[in-house]
Amino acid sequence: MRDLKRYFLVFILAFFIAGCADTTSRSTGVYMLIDTSGTYTKEIEKAHVIIKYLLGTLQPGDAFAVARIDTGSFSEKDIIQKVRFDTRPSVANQQKRVFDTEINKFVEGVKGSRYTDITGGMLQAIEYLNEAGAGKKYILIFSDMQEELKKGYVRDIAFQLEGYKVIALNVTKLRTDIVDPRIYMDRLEDWRARVESGGGQWGVINDLEHLEGLLGR
Repeated sequence: MRDLKRYFLVFILAFFIAGCADTTSRSTGVYMLIDTSGTYTKEIEKAHVIIKYLLGTLQPGDAFAVARIDTGSFSEKDIIQKVRFDTRPSVANQQKRVFDTEINKFVEGVKGSRYTDITGGMLQAIEYLNEAGAGKKYILIFSDMQEELKKGYVRDIAFQLEGYKVIALNVTKLRTDIVDPRIYMDRLEDWRARVESGGGQWGVINDLEHLEGLLGR
């Protein structure tokens, strides 16, 4: 009887430990938004450099998607390329080559859009990364962060960004920013407030010569 009790206690302890095991995903998910509005398309080659860096940094099991920001960005049709890298390194490397080839085609044939739906793009990014189930989630926004919406589009929506890091990249200064720098600073402050009010972390990287640590690795 004593042995039976001992076995029963061991079983209960093992069950408890298994139930408390750390099931947090160790993978990283990155969704990069590229502004294709107006003259910002001239910056597109810089975006390609960042994508190449990310392809060299992301690991097997990670998820990566690149999408354009255009008139109405809350749509899967704006996703240029997406992938979940295979856990086998050789297969993941082949996936990266295919990914880069498709991005190169996009860069060579990109057409500018009239409007800039950044909010819609972020909502699409959140949806994608939540479905990917990554432990670390990043939304990278390659844009001047000047949102211009087509009449009738509703984007007064609160973000749900708990566990996310949102980083604005290459935030170029507009002509109005140069005349009055407060416009530029206020624009970035408004985005910071929106991200942080949704529980996310906010960052800005304009020096693309120093991308080390972009994903905290």
